[in-house]
Amino acid sequence: MSILGRAALLLALVVAVYAVAMALLSRRPGRRAWEQSAERGVYAVFGFTTVAIVTMWVALATDAFELRNVAEYSSSTLDAQYKVTALWGSQAGSLLLWAWILSGFSALVVATNRSRNRQLMPIVTAVLMTIAVFFLGLLSFVSSPFETLATVPAEGRGLNPLLQNPYMQAHPPMLYLGFVGLSVPFAFAMAALVTRKLDTAWITSVRRWTIFSWLFLGVGIVLGAKWAYETLGWGGYWAWDPVENAAFMPWLVATAFLHSVMVQERRGMLKVWNMVLVILAFTLCLFGTFLTRSGIISSVHAFGESTLGPFFLAFIALVLVGSVALLITRLPLLRSQHTLESYVSREAVFLFNNLLLVGLAFAVFWGTVFPVISEAVRGEKITVGQGYYDQIATPIGVALLVLTGIGPLIAWRKASVAQLRRRFVAPLTVAAVAAVPLLLLTDLPDEPVAAGTVVAGVFVTACIAGEFWRGTKVRHALGGVSWPGAFVNMVARNRRRYGGYAVHIGVVVLFIGFAGSKGFVTESDIALREGDRADVAGYTFVNEGSTSSRDDHSSVVSVQMGVFRGDERVATMRPGVETFAVDETRNSMVAIDTAPTRDLYLFLSQLTDDGLARVTVFVNPLVVWIWVAGVIIFLGGLLAAWPGPPSARRERADSPAAERRAPA
Repeated sequence: MSILGRAALLLALVVAVYAVAMALLSRRPGRRAWEQSAERGVYAVFGFTTVAIVTMWVALATDAFELRNVAEYSSSTLDAQYKVTALWGSQAGSLLLWAWILSGFSALVVATNRSRNRQLMPIVTAVLMTIAVFFLGLLSFVSSPFETLATVPAEGRGLNPLLQNPYMQAHPPMLYLGFVGLSVPFAFAMAALVTRKLDTAWITSVRRWTIFSWLFLGVGIVLGAKWAYETLGWGGYWAWDPVENAAFMPWLVATAFLHSVMVQERRGMLKVWNMVLVILAFTLCLFGTFLTRSGIISSVHAFGESTLGPFFLAFIALVLVGSVALLITRLPLLRSQHTLESYVSREAVFLFNNLLLVGLAFAVFWGTVFPVISEAVRGEKITVGQGYYDQIATPIGVALLVLTGIGPLIAWRKASVAQLRRRFVAPLTVAAVAAVPLLLLTDLPDEPVAAGTVVAGVFVTACIAGEFWRGTKVRHALGGVSWPGAFVNMVARNRRRYGGYAVHIGVVVLFIGFAGSKGFVTESDIALREGDRADVAGYTFVNEGSTSSRDDHSSVVSVQMGVFRGDERVATMRPGVETFAVDETRNSMVAIDTAPTRDLYLFLSQLTDDGLARVTVFVNPLVVWIWVAGVIIFLGGLLAAWPGPPSARRERADSPAAERRAPA
């Protein structure tokens, strides 16, 4: 297996180098055959990396402990599904997954552009294969997943217990799909710069790639938050961990690009800015990969000490210097066709949105790297706490939430006072009405941001609902269709627009979940012997006894807690601790009872021999809506990216033709 895997990776590396050379040489006139050869090389790279990754999975499934990766991250007692997960539990295995996804995406790009973008494709192929050369070179010569051991152990160490979780089966692959997916817009952007084809053709080609990459990153982030919430036992889901930040930063920049690209399509503006965003998003993906593999940061997600850091830094520098230099040489060709005519316009709202998103990304970047910089300069690592991020992210987040509602309602170029009054009176009225009970029921000196976020969410929901209502009303007024039919027809004929609105609704739900879980949480430590009870936030917790069990894999101790509200039992919860036999690692078994308005979250910190259970209780309002929001955003993004029916008449995303024809 070691020979087969190494040979497959070496062959993939050689063919990737060949594909780069052929793609670049094929730009000369009359060398179409060379371009075709380069594209066939892309398919071959995908085939060889597929052989390598399948070989690795077979080695894990068959307990081939002669391979270091198998011996250190798997065991014969490990469940079959987690032997698959063990691939990306290791550093070398995760790089192999990165290279495999990249080669697959590259092959898909070549296959879907056989008859279009012919001037761009040689450079697109060269850029994608250059990235592949970097990762395949690391896998072949620096961090091989097929490294063998001199002495074959009888048993493997097994996978880290924290990673033996269903969410960890999906969280890393989703992030990699997002990271790798953003290499495609980068490749097309570089091709547009090299060939001087700087119209909107390259943007049209990468729009769906960007949306899907953004979606995968978002799903990966949400799954990671869910894993942290259910596994780590601290009652939260986001701690601004450096590796969490590594995924969040490119997601923010990709979000900015998806908004600003509409300004370029509609008004021919922000061309340089969009190029910068694409370069920045891809560079941040590389930076995030570097963070987890360099050993310079401490994180439960990181791979520890590594020799890969200098290689990643060199490649990041190469990407930045090369792409920025190319961009500078093309600045005269990237002049905007129009200028910003008014700060009260949709272009201005998108610009403010972009500045906030990129500003937040920079603040997160600075907080992430500051400990490293402080250690290098002063010899002392100064940790940046959660308070720094919360103080910056909270006002920016609320401002972005408000802009989410304002943007779709404001006209391009310049909005009139009459139009503003017509569009915003109803949403502002609804928000004002919603603020009344919040003023009466909320302790504003302690919870102003949470209350303000809820009011902003109501405002945005009213804005978006108004857009759906107006569009449906116009379709229905045209005649011959029912109200439900008008709604479905409207969405189907303009999926990008209304899919975006659905994403915005998901963002509102997300912020409502944030507001409840951050602003109104209750935490309490209780210590109960069997039969004892304690009251927390209107709930009574009763220790109903402890249990223990053991098998060949692990031992588990837990305590049964009855939860009552008055005389009514609302839940029976069993927080516990699992100790794994391989290395005596302890893993918390958090107990969570979920309802639409709150989560009851129990963490067993200690269970003494005499039956005293020390339990941390969290009452987390509205957390479930964070996960619901993730589903809404994902479905909305799919709707926005999904191609419309071939027979559907294409209409402008900002102003449907039916609405233009309808009377005011």
